[in-house]
Amino acid sequence: MKSRLLGGVAAAVLALLGAVLVYSYAANADARAMAELTPTNVLVVRQAVPEGTSVADLGESLALEARPAGTVPAGALAALDNVAGQVTAADLAPGEVLLSSRLVDPASLQTPGTVAVPQGLQEVTFALEPQRMVGGNVTAGSTVGVFVSFDKGAMKDDAGSPATGRVFHKMLVTRLQRADAAVEPAEGAQAMPAGTMLVTVAVTDRDASKLIHSAEFGRIWLTNEPKDAQQESRPQPVRLSEVYP
Repeated sequence: MKSRLLGGVAAAVLALLGAVLVYSYAANADARAMAELTPTNVLVVRQAVPEGTSVADLGESLALEARPAGTVPAGALAALDNVAGQVTAADLAPGEVLLSSRLVDPASLQTPGTVAVPQGLQEVTFALEPQRMVGGNVTAGSTVGVFVSFDKGAMKDDAGSPATGRVFHKMLVTRLQRADAAVEPAEGAQAMPAGTMLVTVAVTDRDASKLIHSAEFGRIWLTNEPKDAQQESRPQPVRLSEVYP
């Protein structure tokens, strides 16, 4: 009888202990679940965003949403204050959370051998032989003076005379490409530029029209004109009669 009583008491204690453990586990699980459900503000993409878009232009494509903390991926952003000046590293799709890893420095997206086009400008390309571009020593990032020669029609007071004048100064070269196959130098000889080069510059639409016209009907020469180079404010075009002093 006594052993039965002791067995019953032990069973009751074990049952009580089990109930306490189950309750404790359930309570902790609820706590964990509640923690995961804690609202966390994140930026969510609302409109498709193309690669290379500046952070400054993302405003209308993003919305601040509250999402359960447990569903927010690492690196999610709630504000753009600390990523100013960066651009999107890939296309962003509607519904995705904006991650810091999706934003990079603009330079990292720049194609090697090119420089970024200043905001508000566009690019135009024309072909030149090396002797017309400082022996081929112009590179992406150079600023150049653009001179144009016309056989006739350039001067209002003497439309029949050839003339050469500077059209632009300190124009930014954004890309340089070789249009012809490179020529291998003879053994022991110095490598010299050869063939036609494609020069791309950053321009306004009005300047693009002038350059295209010059390439179509005249002959373009470039000078290496660094940003600290001095120049006349309005250099006068030169005609044949003015070449000699």
